[in-house]
Amino acid sequence: MKKLFILATMLLTFGFTNAQKVYKTSYKSEADKIIFVTEYKSEADMIVYETKYKSEAKSYSGLWFWTEYKSEADWKVYFTKYKSEANLKIYFTKYKSEAGMK
Repeated sequence: MKKLFILATMLLTFGFTNAQKVYKTSYKSEADKIIFVTEYKSEADMIVYETKYKSEAKSYSGLWFWTEYKSEADWKVYFTKYKSEANLKIYFTKYKSEAGMK
């Protein structure tokens, strides 16, 4: 029941956008998502694998493609040092098979 509530909350919070093409912004006010990177997989809402191919970036797959241009991005993200500021906690993985929402 708890996981269902968390999933429903995340879907409402993040919307149903086709997002995984990501642009890193230096300004919190410009960001769609405020991200905190966790040290442990168990603390994360999403496990992220950084892909080299734009075609692999799919909605909530955890496969992120970094864009050079803000206009190409589905999500503009700002990385924070504070867990309490974040609306999404992520863990970067080395393994593509681990990527996705938790």
